[in-house]
Amino acid sequence: MRGFYIGRFQPYHNGHHRMVEEIASEVDELVLGIGSAGDSHSPRNPFTAGERIMMVNKAVSNFDITTYAVPIEDLDRNSVWVSHVQSMSPAFEVAYSNNPLVIQLFKEAGVEVRQSPMFNREVLEGTEVRQRMIEDRDWESLVPDEVADVVHEIGGIERIQRITASDRSEHVTSGPDDDSSPY
Repeated sequence: MRGFYIGRFQPYHNGHHRMVEEIASEVDELVLGIGSAGDSHSPRNPFTAGERIMMVNKAVSNFDITTYAVPIEDLDRNSVWVSHVQSMSPAFEVAYSNNPLVIQLFKEAGVEVRQSPMFNREVLEGTEVRQRMIEDRDWESLVPDEVADVVHEIGGIERIQRITASDRSEHVTSGPDDDSSPY
């Protein structure tokens, strides 16, 4: 049986990893949908789909399960989202999610949905990992080693710090952004 699990994986973290480990005990093959595949280089979505595919593939390589990482671009029409996902993915019999909207959409489309317990959700969430990256605090303990390696390889810390930095300096007294400027 083949399962499907979608996430933005910005970045793929230990919570995702535990979920994949649980799913791997129930299915023979797993499709990992890389959600919001068209988004990158923003504070919420700093990594490209290709970079997230690298993270996922390297992190799950030790699991005894065949996996397929598939980019899934966002659609602004929820009513056709499941058919969009199915058109981008190998066929699957069961979907895994804890997201209420995703669960509803799959159920309405007649796809079996299974939920798994969340793991240390107050810390293991992408927002927390990204915030720690921005603030130069420990984030590596929240992701598989393979993911940390990819983030370093692509200059991910420098990227997220740069794209979240303000373009205003506290030390500039006048200039193009200064309200007192005549321009």
